[in-house]
Amino acid sequence: MSIIPLLLLTIPPLLFSSSVHDLLISKGLPAGLMPREIKSYTLDETTGHLQVILDGPCLTRFENRVYYESVVRANISYGELVGVMGLSQEELFIWLPVKGIVVNDPRSGLILFDIGVAYKQLSLSLFEDPPSCKNHGIISSYMRRKEQGFGDQR
Repeated sequence: MSIIPLLLLTIPPLLFSSSVHDLLISKGLPAGLMPREIKSYTLDETTGHLQVILDGPCLTRFENRVYYESVVRANISYGELVGVMGLSQEELFIWLPVKGIVVNDPRSGLILFDIGVAYKQLSLSLFEDPPSCKNHGIISSYMRRKEQGFGDQR
């Protein structure tokens, strides 16, 4: 009998997660919640605090435009990201911070975004694959709008 199978049984499962996308899937969340352009991530397994470091701030689109800061933080548990920081979603020309993301029942095909003033349901299929995230001149436009305040964006 080889000792290797015994050693593999003693290694925590998250050590096998080679990317944050694998981690999301292992926690019942779609891989496409985070973009492809990830430098690294850290997870405190005791508290569930997740920190994702991107190549830089960037924009992508699901149903609406989504802005990722250079660092996205959240507490992760099975089926949810809560206390999200560093992620905003555009709604009717206004950028709103995403505060939480929940998949209550994967069979429903829905994912729930807490955008502070409301909850928004989206199709899980939008998040199957990690999106490409662009950091072109749109970022400077976003930053100008953010500096003006969320209420003055028209």
